[in-house]
Amino acid sequence: MIRLNPSLRFPIVLFDLGSTLIYFSGNWPEVIRQGQAALIDRLLKSGIKLHPATFQEQLRSSMEAYFSNRDDELIEHTTGAILRDLLARWNHTDLPEALILDALRAMYQVSEAFWHVENETLPALDDLRSQGYRLGLISNAADDANVQRLVDKAGLRAYFDVIITSAAQGIRKPHPRIFQAALETWQAVPNQAVMVGDTLPADIQGAKSLGIFSVWVTRWVDLPDKPVPDLWPDAIVENVGELPSLLSSLA
Repeated sequence: MIRLNPSLRFPIVLFDLGSTLIYFSGNWPEVIRQGQAALIDRLLKSGIKLHPATFQEQLRSSMEAYFSNRDDELIEHTTGAILRDLLARWNHTDLPEALILDALRAMYQVSEAFWHVENETLPALDDLRSQGYRLGLISNAADDANVQRLVDKAGLRAYFDVIITSAAQGIRKPHPRIFQAALETWQAVPNQAVMVGDTLPADIQGAKSLGIFSVWVTRWVDLPDKPVPDLWPDAIVENVGELPSLLSSLA
């Protein structure tokens, strides 16, 4: 078992990934369109018979329908499952897993080029680790491999004892089980941890419902005119560079 620093009030710091430790610099609808086109091109080159324009419209519709519902049920079905279901409607069943993974990688490589590590991220993580904090990552994402590549691209992997994705767990923040899965890494309880993220319902409400201290990162969000009942964080920072001093003030 990984030992926790008994001198720290919150020896565990859990992070969200997107818009917390890394940021997106592209035009999201256009990047999504280009990524789906790259996926279809890879399928066609693999010998899969499709009508590109029709399949892309169906893929777009399927993904939008899923994205609009997944935060209600908090189940992550993954992009791979959605793709396989759509291909089955085109009578392409029992396709090799390697083919599906290759097509998904082609799609996500388009968006991955637009994700960048925040300037404050690595210095802040260095500071926290030097003070004895144990770090974990919990990301809501429809493809685990996509998150793992983003983590490596940003140079983050060595900082974390655990990296959890909703795609791998099958459930999404704010479901309590995904936070509990992270805490099990250290056999810890919620009041030993801080959750740091940019999304009020997923990161902040999820943490608060379990008794985890919540820190809202606001650089990439639109601040409401007044606090939102049941969603308001325990603390607010503009970026993760402010986190080490915040945690020191809570000791």
